[in-house]
Amino acid sequence: MDSGIGGLPYCRHFLARNPDESVVYLADRFNFPYGGREKEELVRIITNLTKQAVKIFNPKIIALVCNTASLTALSHLREYFPELSFVGTVPAVKPAVLASKTGKIGVLGTELTVREAYIEQLAAENGGGEIIGIAAPELVRFVEHRFASASAEEKAEVVQSYVDRFRSAGVDVLVLGCTHFLFLLDEFKQKAAPSITVFDSVKGVTRRVESLLAEKFAEVCESNTAGSRLVLTGNTAPEHSWKYWAGRLGFTVSLLENA
Repeated sequence: MDSGIGGLPYCRHFLARNPDESVVYLADRFNFPYGGREKEELVRIITNLTKQAVKIFNPKIIALVCNTASLTALSHLREYFPELSFVGTVPAVKPAVLASKTGKIGVLGTELTVREAYIEQLAAENGGGEIIGIAAPELVRFVEHRFASASAEEKAEVVQSYVDRFRSAGVDVLVLGCTHFLFLLDEFKQKAAPSITVFDSVKGVTRRVESLLAEKFAEVCESNTAGSRLVLTGNTAPEHSWKYWAGRLGFTVSLLENA
């Protein structure tokens, strides 16, 4: 689950390692973007969406492939749905702090993510450091609406401005704290090198899902007859961009009932 396309790299990585599993990628297009909303509102939105997902898809595991949703609503969801297994996505602050030589850790995310006290707590628990957070809602919108058609020069240019700001602040590690930014991972690594190392959470999320599958569903043998699906909230027909991404991943695309 994510508000838009941000979690698709997580799906791609997971399915490359687990081709016999089927995934429902639920994109909350109707409520995009999440980052500027109040916490109480976002918890309500995600809880209602989870209720629908459970009723319709009966998932083994729900992965919130959204940093903002995870930091805001994950603990509530685990209390509200105690019978379900949830995996959250949080910024890769721990490995970044451990790798930093300057003690200055850059975090690029949504407004809500960079305000979240949990980021500072993560840093403190792993040796400390100064968190330098930059909110980039316009970059989220760029990835969501323009990435597929943007030129290589446009992608490089939009990344360069953020890297320059972090470099000026003296950071030597940069955490991509929004799943949407994974689409620009190569550009960030190229522009940040050699003085700044870029961190993301894709592998960690996949490992956690795999761990839960092995722990709770090792004896469950089900054939993957449904295939993987990309499901959108909202009552308008899927835009061309959604059909493009579904085609790239080999997913069918549909609308969520009653959304």
